[in-house]
Amino acid sequence: MSKDKNFNYDEELKKLHTDLVHLQEWVKKKGLKVVIVFEGRDASGKGGTIKRFTEPLNPRVCKVVALGVPTEKEKTQWYFQRYVEHLPSAGHIVLFDRSWYNRAGVEKVMGFCTDEEYREFLRSCPEFERMLVRSGIIVLKYWFSVSDDEQEKRFKNRINNPLKRWKFSPMDLESRSRWLEYSKAKDNMFAHTDTKQVPWYVVNSDNKKKARLNCISHVLSMIPHEKMDIKPIELPELPDYEGYVRPPMNYQTFVPEKY
Repeated sequence: MSKDKNFNYDEELKKLHTDLVHLQEWVKKKGLKVVIVFEGRDASGKGGTIKRFTEPLNPRVCKVVALGVPTEKEKTQWYFQRYVEHLPSAGHIVLFDRSWYNRAGVEKVMGFCTDEEYREFLRSCPEFERMLVRSGIIVLKYWFSVSDDEQEKRFKNRINNPLKRWKFSPMDLESRSRWLEYSKAKDNMFAHTDTKQVPWYVVNSDNKKKARLNCISHVLSMIPHEKMDIKPIELPELPDYEGYVRPPMNYQTFVPEKY
């Protein structure tokens, strides 16, 4: 992508979307298993990037996993268990919109886990991810980095825009008041889980559009693939339907044509 300030976002995104389709077909053909983890502060741009990433792809091949609060049953399970069931099979891509790293971030800062649970996560997470890699899963981890000033602008925009208000939660308010604690938790998380086998990649996301393009471009560069031959499709002739009589229109209920 050009570093020119006047680059055309839509044109660049279209090129990347074309490449993503080729990547999707390559993943299917080769039976690859791909996991992409998206983490970062609230309003850092993860959701927008995921949306643009999946836009041109087949939802049967590329799935987004965004888990909610664990159930009472899940709370008694091995911590990674509810994430494991969403891991990809051959020929599939899974994007985690937040992941097992909840324990290193919000759970740690908000006191939703014990100190021992937190320490055990930091010990076991690198081993868990190395196990995934050894099993043949490609694992990519992205941290979206947003400045406090930019985050505040986005929070205010969410509060004042009824179409985005649903994105703002009481937890977002807490995150603002605990900025320093989240920063320390992130630094400690990186110190323990930024490994050679599964490193963290930081995305500068103060500019949303550039963050989306840079992240998608990096994913494409990290998964070796080839452009696939897209075979032309010829539509077959419609069969003879002279003997078919369509039921009267007033037998059906149509949606009012308001537009």
